[in-house]
Amino acid sequence: LAEGSVVLAYSGGLDTSCILLWLKEQGYEVIAYLANIGQDEDFDAARKKAETLGAKKVFIEDLRSEFVQEFIWPAVQANAVYEDRYLLGTSIARPCIARRQVQIAQREGAQYVSHGATGKGNDQVRFELTCYALYPQILAPWRIPEFYNRFRGRTDLMEYAEKHGIPVPVTPKAPWSMDANLMHISYESGVLENPKVRDRYDQSSADSKHLMQCNPATIERCVPVKVTHVKEGTCKETPLEIFCYLNEIGGKHGVGRIDIVENRFIGMKSRGIYETPGGTILLHAHLDIETFTMDREVRKIKQSLGIKFSELIYNGFWYSPECEFVRHCIDKSQENVEGRVQLSVFKGQVYILGRESPKSLYNEELVSMDVQGDYDPCDASGFIRINAVRLREHNRLQGAAQKKL
Repeated sequence: LAEGSVVLAYSGGLDTSCILLWLKEQGYEVIAYLANIGQDEDFDAARKKAETLGAKKVFIEDLRSEFVQEFIWPAVQANAVYEDRYLLGTSIARPCIARRQVQIAQREGAQYVSHGATGKGNDQVRFELTCYALYPQILAPWRIPEFYNRFRGRTDLMEYAEKHGIPVPVTPKAPWSMDANLMHISYESGVLENPKVRDRYDQSSADSKHLMQCNPATIERCVPVKVTHVKEGTCKETPLEIFCYLNEIGGKHGVGRIDIVENRFIGMKSRGIYETPGGTILLHAHLDIETFTMDREVRKIKQSLGIKFSELIYNGFWYSPECEFVRHCIDKSQENVEGRVQLSVFKGQVYILGRESPKSLYNEELVSMDVQGDYDPCDASGFIRINAVRLREHNRLQGAAQKKL
């Protein structure tokens, strides 16, 4: 038998409940750890279940505020989007969860940390890269032959659970897996593995009665600090309240729903269906105020950093030196990004209505077609001719030759 104690990232579901008992069978003392990052969960029931299964201790940690401020807000600053569409709701949560797991392991003197992520997904990489960076002793049951040869699938897990008195759901499981947190809800696997199968949404359900106008982005250093519902006068000012409120408003209108095929870090394509209402609203608001206040050439560099940042988050490299460097660069770019954006959401769409900022680079007189100001139109002639040199020479030297072929 093995010896030592293990901090298990425990959800209360079938997989991690079986893993908890299996680890005990191998001789480990198990400390169960549940992270509250905004999912709809009966934490008291999960605690009792873990204790019944023999967990030495159970920690339920409320990480919602730090999840928003330390992980979601940097993603908002970066306009973090993976492969042009995915707002990284699952990816950004994993380093937050794993960090606290490591802290508990260090405090309790545990020899190992463990998780229930499967051997084909991204989460095993995300959890373990964080843990190896901070606390390099990991048990991954779904990659241990004694475990995955014994449990070939859900049927084996159900039989094991029934044999050992682990409570299992009496109602049929949804034909897909779901992961939820403050940032988003994701659906994948099961029937959704067939990319032709229609997703779980009925897009016609968006209620046309819900038309809302709000001013969600009173922004300082591009961190949302206030959201106000213009018609109702509702105002939210703490990070957690702001994000939850935008989720509520966006969710009513079907904002942030996508059905995509993405490239997993380990080399395979997978289908995912995501709901990210609050994140989508903030992405639109941030993009707008950033363009309004940021120099064009700085923004080009910042855009490339945002793409790199998104890939690092998706692939699990939050606690890498390169990700730390990129975060510092992005934060520096946000020094003058502040102001207010007014927008509306309706039937899945976000509409920008106006913006204002004390740091705006927009010169209304300079851009006006009715006022000449300090701009001399004759200067454009030389500007155009200089830019045309390259085009003219390319066509003269290579364009003519290509036409002869």
